[in-house]
Amino acid sequence: MVIGCLCIHGFTGSPYEVEPLMSYLEDHTDWKIVAPILPGHGEEGTLLHITYQQWIDAVEEALESLVADCETIYVVGFSMGGLLAAYLATKYPIDKLVLLSAAAYYVNIRQLLIDIREMAADGIKGHLQDNTLYQRYRKKIMDTPVSATKQFRMLVKHIKPRLKDVHNPTLIIQGECDGIVPTKSAHYIFKHIGTEDKKLVFLDSSPHHVCHGPDFEQLVEEISTFFEIL
Repeated sequence: MVIGCLCIHGFTGSPYEVEPLMSYLEDHTDWKIVAPILPGHGEEGTLLHITYQQWIDAVEEALESLVADCETIYVVGFSMGGLLAAYLATKYPIDKLVLLSAAAYYVNIRQLLIDIREMAADGIKGHLQDNTLYQRYRKKIMDTPVSATKQFRMLVKHIKPRLKDVHNPTLIIQGECDGIVPTKSAHYIFKHIGTEDKKLVFLDSSPHHVCHGPDFEQLVEEISTFFEIL
């Protein structure tokens, strides 16, 4: 049996966001694993004039290629990629779905203020350029056109009502220290997703980028159990 796994990165991001998980799966399985770069993303990409429909079209094309080659299909989506993954599950024969920091809501004000205080402290010490969170926030703010943010919000509005149509086994994982996606997003998805076969896991110490967070061991343990990786 050939298993295919599609991994989808988030808004303004790249496959780097899910790379540690992909590496783990490559080391522990013989699956066909693909992670497309969404239109307008990546080092050479520009989000100007990109529409949310282009993101949908890109993940559909990647999934259709996997479906043609594989008998079993798993999809992992991170942040905005989590919503795209859920959307795919309403249209295609997906066997299992993993949603990481899925962005049904965006910007956790409370955690963002904590992060800003930490960045300010590093700035006073002259270490701001070494602060990983600062680099990520700066990139999002500096490199994201207003039109792209509008398209992201339109995507969320387009997909949230369709969560009820997801009937695939689903694992939802959310970091408690996420300054981008609030924990209420995970609660919302868990409540509104159509499947009865669902599990919600919170990672106590993880920020938004859960695949790069301190709870990675717990994350891969949960995913391994869900995917039945022996």
